[in-house]
Amino acid sequence: MEEQNKPIALLKDLKLTDRFLFDETMEDPEAHQAVLSIIMRNAVKLLPENEVEKQLQTLPYLKSVRLDVFAMDAEENVYNTEMQKSRKSDLQKRSRFYQSLIDSSLLPPGSISYNLLNDSYIIMITPFDLFGYGKYQYTFQAKCKEVPELHLADGATRIFLNTKGKNADQVSEELIHFLKYVENTDDETAEESNSELIKKIHECVKKVKSSEEAGVKYMQAWEEKVYEREEGREEGREEGESIRVIKLIMAKVTKNLDEKTIAEHLEESEKFVGLVCRIIKENPTSDAKEIWRKCNNESNKQPDVESVLS
Repeated sequence: MEEQNKPIALLKDLKLTDRFLFDETMEDPEAHQAVLSIIMRNAVKLLPENEVEKQLQTLPYLKSVRLDVFAMDAEENVYNTEMQKSRKSDLQKRSRFYQSLIDSSLLPPGSISYNLLNDSYIIMITPFDLFGYGKYQYTFQAKCKEVPELHLADGATRIFLNTKGKNADQVSEELIHFLKYVENTDDETAEESNSELIKKIHECVKKVKSSEEAGVKYMQAWEEKVYEREEGREEGREEGESIRVIKLIMAKVTKNLDEKTIAEHLEESEKFVGLVCRIIKENPTSDAKEIWRKCNNESNKQPDVESVLS
């Protein structure tokens, strides 16, 4: 198995760009508070309830999301801090989705004023320049297109941090050192920063890396990841085989072969072939993958249907 053959990165070698180390470190409110204080350029005082991997969902049948680190400060500002190591095409709209889910979770039932919504900050830290303008920090707040100086006072701010920034004259030296430390999470980089906040974060990092409990948790997380990927590949192989057989059935249907003959030729059960033929007849314009989906739905309703779908 490919993932099993790939050597696991040691916990001691992880950087803050690695989600496991980031989440474990930010679980310490002091570390998260230090990170936010650097980003916000003022002393943020977080309330004790720091949540890592907070899950939000508005309704049971809608998509849920797991936030990396969620916290509230003494002034009731809400922060969601995310480490995003991989470049994804949906990051901008993902930040919008996170914003909407957080907002929907903040108002207690029966609230009569939206002014009760907390000010919120969605922060994404990335080791790449998402927007391509060479900025260390991109801060977004809504404003009027027709009147540029008119800002929408909705209390929502989204911040994207880029470790590859080039505009050193427009951000704090401490933020630059922090973003360097994110990519080079070691003693030397922490010491070179001359920042007490970064040194505090580094102490929390060292605590995680030397923790036996964190080590066990890391190994378990790795094993689960390997298992899930292998399970996904297996499901993909099974789906591919099912679609291959359905394509063969579709080809034989076009030759006007009957169900029994098709079943004999392909060495499949007549029940399965009959199901596929019926769905093909009901959906003449559907491709093999769509036929497979419909067959899967039908077979779930009819447990006695023998097929390569199971």
